[in-house]
Parts: sequence; C-alpha cells; structure tokens
Amino acid sequence: MFHNEKKIHGYQINATDDELGKVESFLFDDESWTIRYLVADTRKWLPGRTVLISPISITAVNHEESHVTVQLSKEQVKDSPNIDSESPVSREQELKLNQYYGWGSYWGGPGVWGANMYPNHLLGEHLVQGSLNTEEEPGESHIRSTSEIENYEIHAEDGGVGHVESFLLDDESWQIRYIIVDTKNWKSGKKVLVAPAWITEVKWEEKRVYVSLNQEKVKNAPEYDPDSPISNAFEEKLHNAYGKEFSHNK
Repeated sequence: MFHNEKKIHGYQINATDDELGKVESFLFDDESWTIRYLVADTRKWLPGRTVLISPISITAVNHEESHVTVQLSKEQVKDSPNIDSESPVSREQELKLNQYYGWGSYWGGPGVWGANMYPNHLLGEHLVQGSLNTEEEPGESHIRSTSEIENYEIHAEDGGVGHVESFLLDDESWQIRYIIVDTKNWKSGKKVLVAPAWITEVKWEEKRVYVSLNQEKVKNAPEYDPDSPISNAFEEKLHNAYGKEFSHNK
C-alpha cells in the first residue's frame, strides 16, 4: 500500500527496549527514487543529535497507531556514527554506518536494495557474505532530502504543469512510487500523480523536474484523491491517460 511520506512525519519510532524518537524527515536516493534513511529526532534523550535509520532495520510500520518498530536498541543508536543529516551524506559515511549496524550495502546490485527488492533482506548480510569491508570502493552518493525537492516546478515537454507537493511511498520496498503534483498554479487546479520513471531530468540548480509528458495529458489525467487508497484500477487509468504501460505485478 502507498502512503504519503508527509503523514509519516511525526510517527513514533520504537526500539527493542524503549521509544527512540520521532520520524523527522526522509533521505532518498535520486537515482532509484528509494527512501534510504529515516531521519529520527532523538533530541529528547540524545541532545544535539539527529540519527539516520535505514529501512533495513524496520520490522513493522503501524499506520493506525502511527509508529515504526526497528530492530535496534537505544544503546546501539547512542553509540552509532554521528552524521549531520543537514549536510550531504557521503558514501563513505554510509559505509561506516552500515558496518556499525551490520547492514548490507544497497549499491552495486540489480535491485533497489542490492540484489533485493526489500530492505530487510540486507540485515546482517555482510556477516554472511563479507559484502562490506574497509577496502570497498565507496562510489558516489546520491542521497538527498525529500524536503529539498518539495515545491520544485514540474515541467512537461511543452511547459510547466505544477509543482511537487509530496511523495507516495511503498512502506515495504520504500520506493517512491509517485510524485504528488499540485497543479493549482497552472490551468487544471487539481492534484495528479507522476511516476519517477517518467522523469527525464532534475535540474537541482533551477529547482525543476522535467517529465516525458505533455500538458494536455497532465490536464486530462485522473485527479488524485488523498483520502482514497491507490487501487490497481486507478493506476491503470493513470498510465493509460499518460500513454504509459502499466503492469499489475509492479
């Protein structure tokens, strides 16, 4: 099921031994459009720090009770590498974090989580496969905050169509499945969905996202209703409106 990432902000994070803090924001990979870290506000008991929590450690998300459960203890979190979530997160920092927690690396494989589709398959992977070591080539990081891209302009092939309002994410794979586009400053005045697969370019310096759609298709796209779950029928209708292929097994 898909969920608006903004609604998960403020969820309580439960460690194995106590409450850890609250979900403050998300960091995502701008190549695969996948949430890589929850930024946890732990300032109540860990002053001066925010903490990065990978979906690899998440065992459950309860949307009815607004909490996330992680397979971590408060002591583990307290002693974890201190990473400033307000600054770009380097691959070297990610490597240290993964080594500390025993998380397998997500980069280098064919899936969105290494060789896998789901993050929890990477828990403790390096202990078995030796996939992380100090000699591994870190490579380039593509980690950005979801809040950074909010309000970016969305540009179709023939002009602007709105701006980024938020994201719909899958809380099992933690992929960003759709961008919620607010078109109120354009002609249609409704909210529509655009899949990351249809993005052709993001110009970060211009704060613009370019998509392989035209204005007419966006104007005629089915309206997104935040109070209605995204069904296969709605997705199929959306893809058909944009002239995009849709698979029920996605």
